[in-house]
Amino acid sequence: MYLKRELLQFSMRHGHAPVSIEHWRGSHTAGLHQFLRCVVAQWPPTAIAGGSSGATGKAICAEYAQWLRERRCLVAETISERTAEAGRFLSWYDERNKASPLSAMAIADVDAYLQSRAPSLRRVSRKGLAQRMRCFLRFVHASGRTERDLALCVMAPTLYAYESIPSALTPDHVSAVLQTARDDQSPKGLRDYAILLLLATYGMRAGEITRLQLNDIDWRTDRIFVCHTKTGSRSILPLMPAVGEAVLAYLRRGRPSTNVREIFIRMRAPYLGFESGSSLYTSTRRRLDAVGVQPDGKRGPHAFRHARAVSLLRDGTPMKIIGDVLGHRSASSTSVYLKLAIEDLRDVALEIPGLAQQGQP
Repeated sequence: MYLKRELLQFSMRHGHAPVSIEHWRGSHTAGLHQFLRCVVAQWPPTAIAGGSSGATGKAICAEYAQWLRERRCLVAETISERTAEAGRFLSWYDERNKASPLSAMAIADVDAYLQSRAPSLRRVSRKGLAQRMRCFLRFVHASGRTERDLALCVMAPTLYAYESIPSALTPDHVSAVLQTARDDQSPKGLRDYAILLLLATYGMRAGEITRLQLNDIDWRTDRIFVCHTKTGSRSILPLMPAVGEAVLAYLRRGRPSTNVREIFIRMRAPYLGFESGSSLYTSTRRRLDAVGVQPDGKRGPHAFRHARAVSLLRDGTPMKIIGDVLGHRSASSTSVYLKLAIEDLRDVALEIPGLAQQGQP
């Protein structure tokens, strides 16, 4: 009833339904889940009646996670993403087919699920969704739950190499956001400023920041240890004075009193670390909106990562060092950021003879 009322008020206020119902629902239920964890001994309940969406679905996801870890050798964050997608599909399939076994699953079911998820996703996200579903369907077939390997029937949109230009903030945008956050001396402001400095100084991924623990900073030698979420490798970076001062200010005057080891903590009880890097999106975008920065494309933590890559390129930093700072495993991952150095690329552009004769730039 609560969600129905809130959805009705949203539609009346904006004149349309939310673009992504799942995102809207998550933003309204996150606080409720936090509250229920405080008042209920076990939340969410461990035993849920039903087919694949209940205990059976959890068992399948647990087996799938073990398969991804042992057979595919994937890192923890990728395993979490793929098992989460599997859980969503199993819940959807159970509701659609009235608890039918997976052995009865047809490609029409997979197509219907992809169509239900696609409207709120960009083309690159749709490709990722198709890849996650292919992986899960391979597991379902390999574990003997289906006779046919339905992964071969899943179609994904074609993405061309270097077809798009990553979004990045300008140096002025970064400076404005940092200055505004620095002026906010509230506990939340101290936390956000330290996070933004880590993003702008090292180009860290959001997940790498949320996983930082107290022992990852060596204050005696001024070093910070970063565990890269995508590759699983670790980097040792110098702790810049401004970053160290911002983190210390947050630890002394902004961080809630708690026993958890993560550096950055939620501002509301229970005082725990962030669940994932995506948890930083809202606070980062709020800081961008506060100074009127509306970049094209990404408006979250990753835009700071792109901006840092461009600044290193313009300073003449070798690609290998940029890749090491950003935690890239291959040079191809770093070369994507070359497209962002637009002004530098203009200096090496070749003139078109016909246009040059006509006096056109």
